[in-house]
Amino acid sequence: MTDQRSLVLASASPARLGLLRQAGLDPRVVVSGVDEDAISAATPGELALVLAEAKAKAVAAELTAGELVIGCDSVLELDGRALGKPADAEEAVARWRAMRGREGVLRTGHCVIDTATGRQSSATASTTVRFGTPDDAEVAAYVASGEPLYVAGAFTLDGRSAPFVDGIDGDPGNVIGLSLPLLRRLLADLDVRIVDLWTN
Repeated sequence: MTDQRSLVLASASPARLGLLRQAGLDPRVVVSGVDEDAISAATPGELALVLAEAKAKAVAAELTAGELVIGCDSVLELDGRALGKPADAEEAVARWRAMRGREGVLRTGHCVIDTATGRQSSATASTTVRFGTPDDAEVAAYVASGEPLYVAGAFTLDGRSAPFVDGIDGDPGNVIGLSLPLLRRLLADLDVRIVDLWTN
């Protein structure tokens, strides 16, 4: 058996960390400090990917060789616009009023860098989200919980907004913050098998 590679998650997201741990992985967390507002791209999918790559590269530059760095970033595409975390409660309420009864596409950029070789593999995963129709009182209660201020698109599948999402088409993990099937493929591109990274 080869020595196990160590993983680094270039994200402060507890949801991403939770997904990786549930999948038998135990990365350490190093937050990138990338200024997301300073980065732009032509489309929401490209923006998610550029942000993920920027986060992974920033963290990889600080590490000693040998670790595998995972960078991710999520945006919700609605009406062709990329929506990240709402700036405040007022924006979160407006966002939910615009989303309810409609579909959006949650796009998550993924980037894996092997600091041992300098190789990188990246891609964006997309999942269609069908929003329900919470009334104004339900939206107000949800926003008052504070949860939507910390998640891309002002919603998540694994929290209080779950009853307001009628369904999805695609990978649910991608909506929570990280597509494990895509991560497996990106690792394979770098000649790393995800099963060799299991810690338990």
